[in-house]
Amino acid sequence: MRRNVGASTRQPLTLGNLAVMEEFCRVGEIELCYETFGDRADPTMLLVMGLGTQMVAWRPDFCEQLARHGFHVVRFDNRDIGRSTKVGGRPPTLAQLLSRSPKAGRYRLSDMAADAIGLLDHLKVDAAHVVGASMGGMIAQTMAALRPDRVLSLASIMSNTGNRWKGQPQLKLYPLFLRRAPTDRDAFMEHMARVFAAIGSPDFDRDEDEIRTIAAESFDRGHDPAGGARQLGAIVASGDRSAEVRKITAPTVVIHGTRDLLVRPSGGQETARAIKGSRLVLIEGMGHDLPRGAWPQIIDAIVENARRAATAVEGAKAA
Repeated sequence: MRRNVGASTRQPLTLGNLAVMEEFCRVGEIELCYETFGDRADPTMLLVMGLGTQMVAWRPDFCEQLARHGFHVVRFDNRDIGRSTKVGGRPPTLAQLLSRSPKAGRYRLSDMAADAIGLLDHLKVDAAHVVGASMGGMIAQTMAALRPDRVLSLASIMSNTGNRWKGQPQLKLYPLFLRRAPTDRDAFMEHMARVFAAIGSPDFDRDEDEIRTIAAESFDRGHDPAGGARQLGAIVASGDRSAEVRKITAPTVVIHGTRDLLVRPSGGQETARAIKGSRLVLIEGMGHDLPRGAWPQIIDAIVENARRAATAVEGAKAA
């Protein structure tokens, strides 16, 4: 069943010295902001970003590298972040988050997955290769579990199944993430630099300038800390999704860093165990980010998995 989708609109945006043209579509009551790379005639690859993080964290040259492998690449802002619809309302309380109360969420990961399916409807894409990072991995898993007809392949990066004993953050990170992000632009950039110093990849070069650039772009596109908190409420309210994840049949690669302190490697390992036939790719020294030094391994794993899916489809047709 397809959700109501509206006509696309295009709006210019200036980020620093760069003028970009982003597109918008309406999916039910939600308006999504998205951008595409590559040839629309190629198979679509949908990139789903993580908690409180805008689509600009999928860097343009990362998207372009995937496009050069023969994919029509789509990145977008999830609801409650960036230039997509802010759902509004009070964020969850600390007590609701700590008790993992279903009341923590104004919506669920399944609603965010339905948004992404609605974007595919708008783009007239029957099925896509879906790549998700962190919370985006949870959304991608939910898409693959609930709408297997719309997911050609799944790449779940630095994510987990919602199992409260697997892939949980190190306790020392809690104060950093419970602290409210600054509302001043320069202070926000410094805050994000501190966050990624804590959770980033210790064995890869960290580009402080790029981290600040992403933070500045995000601030300029629309800074609403409450939106990220509401997304966290959706994760908590969705609970343990292990049984759902075990239903996934799409060819899957699970990618995780061995030095991830935010979603510890056990989250990726548990995800790979839950999905029959999946491949686990552990990237030595990678934390909870997408360092450029790890791009070759990440992109190769995504592309190889998508090719595996295409081969399986062709084999089924021949049979």
